[in-house]
Amino acid sequence: HQQTFVVLGDGECHEGSIWEAAMFAGQNKLGSLTAIIDRNKLGATDFTENYASLEPLDKRFEAFGWEVLTVSGHDINQLVEVLEVTKSNDSKRRPFCIIADTTKGKGISFMENSKDWHHQMPNKHQVVQAWKELK
Repeated sequence: HQQTFVVLGDGECHEGSIWEAAMFAGQNKLGSLTAIIDRNKLGATDFTENYASLEPLDKRFEAFGWEVLTVSGHDINQLVEVLEVTKSNDSKRRPFCIIADTTKGKGISFMENSKDWHHQMPNKHQVVQAWKELK
């Protein structure tokens, strides 16, 4: 059978349409649906918890009938493991939510955990510096 994956930013989880879809998927037991949420705690203008708290995000999805696992979004092995779990889930009676805890701009000193880099483009010097820091 076919699986459907959707990737969500945590900032967009402030939108009502996300919760309407989450409620619909849980109620209709859309077990072939997996949502992966990039939980970097930053929106376009501020930290997500400063304008409308999403916590406890896992419990909110569980309340809508989803199975939820939280992993480090920076650990590819954890992500692969949990994606394998979604594939091998025989019951398929509930949609699956993976909360991937991340840090925006991780590993780049001037970008890490900064809301400014949600939409800002680096200049040539900054690109060179970022590449050096990531190596």
